[in-house]
Amino acid sequence: MPGGRLTQQDRQQIALGLADGLAYAEIARGLDRPTSTITREVMRNGGPTAYRADLAHRATERRTHRRSPAATQGPQARPQPHGRDAEAVREYEETFATAFMQQGMPKMMSRVLSCLYTTDSGSLTTSELVQRLQVSPASISKAITFLESQDLIRRERDERRRERYIVDDDVWYQAMIASARSNDQLVETARQGVDILGPGTPAAARLENIARFLDFVGESLARAADQVREVLHTKAEAPEPNDQ
Repeated sequence: MPGGRLTQQDRQQIALGLADGLAYAEIARGLDRPTSTITREVMRNGGPTAYRADLAHRATERRTHRRSPAATQGPQARPQPHGRDAEAVREYEETFATAFMQQGMPKMMSRVLSCLYTTDSGSLTTSELVQRLQVSPASISKAITFLESQDLIRRERDERRRERYIVDDDVWYQAMIASARSNDQLVETARQGVDILGPGTPAAARLENIARFLDFVGESLARAADQVREVLHTKAEAPEPNDQ
């Protein structure tokens, strides 16, 4: 499998594949590249609907020229615990962030969340995030505000009174419950429309179907989240000591 940077010709093939409605995996096979390479390339250059080969190539060249030797030896080259490959970890963090972006999460929020999830402690400070991601404190602050609003992270102060941003086993449960609550709001709003548009009319019937669908999904989501949380948090009982 060829390595190295994507060429301008590669990017033209990506643009043609997107125009033809091909999936990232199919485009990747045509170029003999990993699917993650194509996904990152498209998502960092406007997404599937706005990707342009010439603009993507120029943007990559600008990023390459802006990188100083110090930056190249920066966070991606820092020593890794447990004998991990630093470059492999950096690549995986990008891939994980891209997966969040494909779910509709903004880029910086995705990068911050990926960084937190791939840290053994599951927590980082603003300065640590700035150092790892090479962005401004304001960018981190904006991302943290968004992630907190979605119940995807929480914050607490450490022994040095610094704010730490944390992901733990309960974060996704809280996020799922928040999603179920947002469904409840949509259900209520849709049913208000039924009364306004007149029961029995086509528009009202459509809104009632939406309300029923979301009501069922919300209840199922909350129930499933509770069940999975209970299973994952239940520790296996220790076996009784053998009396023999």
